[in-house]
Amino acid sequence: METVVDFFIRPYLEAQTFDVIIELVAVVFGIISVYFAIRENILVYPTGIISTAIFIYILFNYQLYGDMIVNVYYTAMSIYGWYRWKTVSDDNSLYISWSNRKDKIIAASIFVFTAVFVVLVYKWNNKFDVWTDYVDTITTGLFFTAMYLMANKKIESWYFWIIANVVSIPLYFYKELGFTAIQYVVFLVMAIQGLKVWKENYNNQKIIS
Repeated sequence: METVVDFFIRPYLEAQTFDVIIELVAVVFGIISVYFAIRENILVYPTGIISTAIFIYILFNYQLYGDMIVNVYYTAMSIYGWYRWKTVSDDNSLYISWSNRKDKIIAASIFVFTAVFVVLVYKWNNKFDVWTDYVDTITTGLFFTAMYLMANKKIESWYFWIIANVVSIPLYFYKELGFTAIQYVVFLVMAIQGLKVWKENYNNQKIIS
């Protein structure tokens, strides 16, 4: 037990108090954001922006450029999603749905483009020389795709979140960002719940229509 505790807190013993606090703040707002996402509440976006903006700062300091790019994209996509959900709220024209052929093509394109872009960023910074860089490339593609699909209320977004969270949990423990790793454990549980809720809401929409 002591070994587990030591593994978790050791990276924070030499960290600045400010850095520990802002990581905790980012984690809390990230969890709140997913809570709102499950409930189709537009507050998913402002709370998410707070979390991702903080993580951009944290990950830049850790030189985790792939992860940082994810959060830059999250911030931009949150603005897009916020606008998208807001502009259709008056006529309720944005419903939960499964992806059609066009959506799948766009999602696949986002994943491929993102993977290539992340590799180029790592190469530009003379990195991409350890196994975590390869995993970052995959998770970044998954997260980018999930965020786009969620902005358009596609059920498949939760599958991408689930897979990416499963991969991210051990990855962030390895990177010695324990609080962030725990956040992804919570995200995984919430993503599974989100998939269940969105499927139920979709079926209810069909009954009503």
